[in-house]
Amino acid sequence: MRLTYDPRHNIAYLRLQEKTAQVETVRVSESLNVDLAPDGTVYGIELLNANEQLRGREAGKLIVENVATGTSAEVDLLKN
Repeated sequence: MRLTYDPRHNIAYLRLQEKTAQVETVRVSESLNVDLAPDGTVYGIELLNANEQLRGREAGKLIVENVATGTSAEVDLLKN
């Protein structure tokens, strides 16, 4: 799994697996698209206006937490 963030366009993409087939992009809302394979497998989730959607208690940061190990990592989200 990989999360990418493009601060120039303020778009984040959570890739759950490599695309091995043509995907259909389903627009869930103005800020959320989901890429699906023909069999319904989710390949990825695209967040538009990402810094607003990924903002938590720590404004401007993405915190990735592994609840099994108790470890976490922070990534700064650059603002335009």
